[in-house]
Amino acid sequence: GLGGKLSLPGHNMKLGRGGIREIEFFTQTHQLIAGGRDASLRVRGTLDGLARLATAGWIPGDLRDALSDHYTAHRTVEHRLQMINDAQTHSLPQDDAGFDRLAAFMDTDADSLRADLTARLTQVHAMTEGFFAPDAQPATTADDWGSEVTARWPDYPALRSDRAAQIFRRLRPDILSRLAEAAKPDEALNTFDTFLAGLPAGVQLFALFEANPALTQLIVDICATAPALAQYLSRNAGVLDAVIAGDFFAPWPGTDALTKGIARAMDQTADFETAMNAARRWAREWHFRIGVHHLRGLIDAPAAGQHYADLAQAVIAAIWPIVCADFARRHGPLPGQGAVVLGMGSLGAGRLNAQSDVDLIVIYDADVWGNSDGPRPLPVRSYYARLTQALVTALQAPMADGKLYEVDMRLRPSGKQGPVATSWTAFRDYQQEEAWTWEHLALTRARPIAGARVLASGIEAFRRSLLKTKGGGGSVGADVSDMRARLAGAKPAQGIWDAKMGPGRLMDVELAAQTAALVTGSDLRDVPGQITAGVSGGWLSDDDGEVLMQAAALFWRLQAAGRLLTGGVLDPDALGEGGRRFVLRETGCDTMQELETAMTTAATAADRVITRRLKVGS
Repeated sequence: GLGGKLSLPGHNMKLGRGGIREIEFFTQTHQLIAGGRDASLRVRGTLDGLARLATAGWIPGDLRDALSDHYTAHRTVEHRLQMINDAQTHSLPQDDAGFDRLAAFMDTDADSLRADLTARLTQVHAMTEGFFAPDAQPATTADDWGSEVTARWPDYPALRSDRAAQIFRRLRPDILSRLAEAAKPDEALNTFDTFLAGLPAGVQLFALFEANPALTQLIVDICATAPALAQYLSRNAGVLDAVIAGDFFAPWPGTDALTKGIARAMDQTADFETAMNAARRWAREWHFRIGVHHLRGLIDAPAAGQHYADLAQAVIAAIWPIVCADFARRHGPLPGQGAVVLGMGSLGAGRLNAQSDVDLIVIYDADVWGNSDGPRPLPVRSYYARLTQALVTALQAPMADGKLYEVDMRLRPSGKQGPVATSWTAFRDYQQEEAWTWEHLALTRARPIAGARVLASGIEAFRRSLLKTKGGGGSVGADVSDMRARLAGAKPAQGIWDAKMGPGRLMDVELAAQTAALVTGSDLRDVPGQITAGVSGGWLSDDDGEVLMQAAALFWRLQAAGRLLTGGVLDPDALGEGGRRFVLRETGCDTMQELETAMTTAATAADRVITRRLKVGS
């Protein structure tokens, strides 16, 4: 009842239009939206809150200065009114005599006071009202566009509550207008429909959209480009909270900072289960951030691959000590010198995609004939086997907040039939005396990512020494040729657009790169580095190296794009126009036909190089 057109006589300086409460609500609502993840915003004072919001980038500095000045002026008028009336009042005088008296107390004249109050109240309302304007009408679309799709929406779980439906009615015109502007509006609308249908609830998310219009555009961009990411969002809508944080589009922080960040998130929990759920929430947000940065062109496929690998390493490095501590409470501290978690495969090489699992092995250094020292002691072998299983469970068990990673341990010594954890002595003996060529190839990408540092240094030194001695045998080429044939038979390409499988494609080139590292005794793990080592070591010619480099780069970009956009093998017809534009941007091609030709050319050339080199080396 205090709204409406501004009229100074009797105007309430606290609750009325442009008054103190509008500044306070503006400040406090921003704090509610962002203060859950930014502890610096959890302050009580309005002026302090405005200052913190500006520092964190939530409001511009000039808005902070203006609102702070108006707030101080409003409070000064309020105090003078209460002093004049000797009462808890917030209302301006009703007559000229009252304004004259107040003006004298404010060291000015009545006309100047009226002009100043009118200007300040009008400016405050203008500055804050847009933030709270639920009734603003966005651009509209054709009345019947998408009506067959939108007719289903009222029945979706996210729109069944009256509150959610009320908020969404205000959002709907803007959402439809933005979807209509997509390259393929009908495709974008259908993907948004799938996203909306998958949401279990809507009030919080829709309120977030209303307070942050940029989120609406982000959702539209994702729906117009990446159906798999939109589907992920419908199951994990909470990750959108991260977008409103001030650092969502900041530069990549690196593995050390990530490890500290997830450790802090888990440290704030009360027990092991809540710590694992906190880790899942934290990792989901960073995983989503990488996908958005890739989609928006802020990073390319090589950078995205490194970021996904950094994230996985940080998660495992932070969870490992928590798992060990929880296990030690029941069975005693880790026997001997402890254990090391090795990242293998793509994780060891430092390059994952949006759908990657993680390849791990665990090596421990302890007297295998002893027992642990705890309330429920275990034989050393059993201790480390069960500890490894506890790590796997911590990473891949479905919990309230989902899972972290699928774990693959088939690269452990003796393959999937071997023990899940291997003693340091047995590992050395096996690699030196019994391991097959494929197991030495796997070591070319092995990397310690968690555990006892001294043991990790020893394992890395052994790895480097072993690779220098195991690549010189004449059977390497024949062994790899046999492996290559087996892989081709077991995992044939799923069509022309399969970037991973098939002669001369990603897996084939990666196998050749590992072979180059083994033959030349290189300790490098990444694909470009291993190919370069093959050239410098004489196993590959300069031209051969260039062919493999080009194939590796092209097929990795396609693999990363496919996993992000659809979660599987690229299908140009299923991608949609937005997805096709993303793929072409990533690969530097102008048309899908040009890209198909480039794929065939690159694969054929790489296949020819690999086949020739393996024949020569066998």
